[in-house]
Amino acid sequence: MSQVRFLICGDSAFSVEFGNEISTEINAKIRSLNDLIIQENVPGVVETIPTFRSLMIHYDPAVILYDDIKKKVEALLGKIKPDQAGTKHVLIIPVCYEGEFAIDLQDVADHAGLTPEEVIERHTKEPYLIYMLGFLPGFAYLGGMDPILETPRLDNPRTKIEAGSVGIGGSQTGIYPVASPGGWRLIGRTPVKVYDPEREEPILYRAGDYIKFERISMKEYYKIQEAVERNEYQCTVVERSF
Repeated sequence: MSQVRFLICGDSAFSVEFGNEISTEINAKIRSLNDLIIQENVPGVVETIPTFRSLMIHYDPAVILYDDIKKKVEALLGKIKPDQAGTKHVLIIPVCYEGEFAIDLQDVADHAGLTPEEVIERHTKEPYLIYMLGFLPGFAYLGGMDPILETPRLDNPRTKIEAGSVGIGGSQTGIYPVASPGGWRLIGRTPVKVYDPEREEPILYRAGDYIKFERISMKEYYKIQEAVERNEYQCTVVERSF
């Protein structure tokens, strides 16, 4: 893998960079290496952080030195398997695209030359690959949005966006897992807590999974929200071949 670069990041971390573009092929190699490091239980590894085009590895210098861990990771590069067609986990996320939840839906529609209904149809049509998690706990960077829905971020970001808000920013779409400032165009909201620090598994998904948005009514939103508060709601997970 001639394109792979090792970049030192301080005295206890380094990044393994696979390329300079966002692609499913590069991201698949990153996830494969990450899985191999976990499976091989590489000594001294404290944490791994997959990104769009690299894998950052934090390690304990008291356990292993950089030259030694680099050699172990280099040995694993030959075992990387490209992402092959097969069964993937697809998490169904219910989203209400109505009223106060969709304050920027018309703007997105106008920019795309579509009706709001057509925006919703395109946004819910296909599953989105989770390339990586970052920015906020449980914030999933998704790939695969219909290019026609690309919309510039707001010129003046909002100081607070409610948790569960679904937005579009440039060529990406995603869910705000917690209340935070943000500049994405809001087109809907999910009642599901995609991040909950009180859960045994705080984040509902991981890099490599898929998310598919499913349209629900305002009435269904509040019904699911009540079930979520009672810890009685679980998202549907389907297995789909890609």
